[in-house]
Amino acid sequence: MFALSYSLFQIPSGWIADRYGPRKVLAFIVGFWSAFTALSGTAWNAASMSFFRFFFGVGEAGAFPSSTRAVYNWVPVKERGIANGVFHSGGRVGAALSLVFMPWLIHSVGWRWMFVINGLIGFLWITAWLICFRNQPRQDPGVNDAECRYIEGGLQTSKTVNEKTHFGIVITSSNMAFAMFQYFASGVTFFISLSWLFPYMKRQWGESATAYAPIPLILGMSAHWISGALITFLYQAGYHVASRRIPAMLGFAISVIGLVICTLISNISAFTFIVCFGVAIFGVEMTVAPSWTFCMDIGGKNSGMVSGAMNMLNNLGSAISAVIFPFFVANVTLPFFAEKKGTANSFFILAATLNILAMLSWVFMNPKKKFETSMPKEKIRLRVIILIASIVLVFIGIYIYKAFFMK
Repeated sequence: MFALSYSLFQIPSGWIADRYGPRKVLAFIVGFWSAFTALSGTAWNAASMSFFRFFFGVGEAGAFPSSTRAVYNWVPVKERGIANGVFHSGGRVGAALSLVFMPWLIHSVGWRWMFVINGLIGFLWITAWLICFRNQPRQDPGVNDAECRYIEGGLQTSKTVNEKTHFGIVITSSNMAFAMFQYFASGVTFFISLSWLFPYMKRQWGESATAYAPIPLILGMSAHWISGALITFLYQAGYHVASRRIPAMLGFAISVIGLVICTLISNISAFTFIVCFGVAIFGVEMTVAPSWTFCMDIGGKNSGMVSGAMNMLNNLGSAISAVIFPFFVANVTLPFFAEKKGTANSFFILAATLNILAMLSWVFMNPKKKFETSMPKEKIRLRVIILIASIVLVFIGIYIYKAFFMK
């Protein structure tokens, strides 16, 4: 239910952030999801928990699109790589810490109060956000005129998109189709670290092996910084298109190597497995900063909506990953790589194959590519409806399978 609402509200949340500014929008949506986080602690049955988690997803859907719009407003194009790397690494730090501290917190105060405490943290963040952040540099009294001119100059002189291009044309373009697919592939690989990694390690190697579960997320955090720095270095060296392509393609290649190695080592230990899988997560995490920077390149003032559309596909990949992983472990074998059931090897080969295709997608992605501007509005509207309806139908299919057929 969370994955469904989180994905469906990516584009609407991005539109709201683009229209009303990230300051008010992020304050509202963090308050909204924090309220439903706290309310999750009052759930009395599965239906009420599903209700609370659905609306938690509605709120959290706006986090990355709204933050992307904030970065677009404040960071010159040549520095967006490292800015996106630093920003997105925060999510991995939080995820890694949650694997360590949430079990302790549940043990200390119970699962209900754990939700309440997490909700209160969100409201503390809102207070700091409203005090510190402004939508534009010139609205912030702490930013001097020289800094404003530097930021504004970086935004104006390096534009790669016509601001008048209709949003529907952008998200249904071939450029965006490849961007969506490669981020879908990234989600299929990455989400295992948040969903099935912990129980899989416990089943394969015992309770003590779960202590290694945060390692891939920590490696992922470092990947964001490294990839972001590489984007910035290449862009400032004059390789504008390559600054997006090379970090992403390198990341997918590293991920493929890590996933394949996981399948080739016989009698693999828990630590060796987590290192190999950590390499794979490090690789796909290298693709995050170039992906979101690419959305800013082609989205311009619609960066919130465009990044939301891409992130919707990432979460589709995450949802599919969470559903099919146990099926592959229990049922799917492959010659040479996964000759017996009971391991994740067959799933890792599927993920590696998707990552190879994602790497090739970047060959066709160009942030400087011009968009068609003469398309009739009726055709634009139809293309957007078909895109969103297709994604919704897939999500409904996943939910039906998980609810009624998944063992």
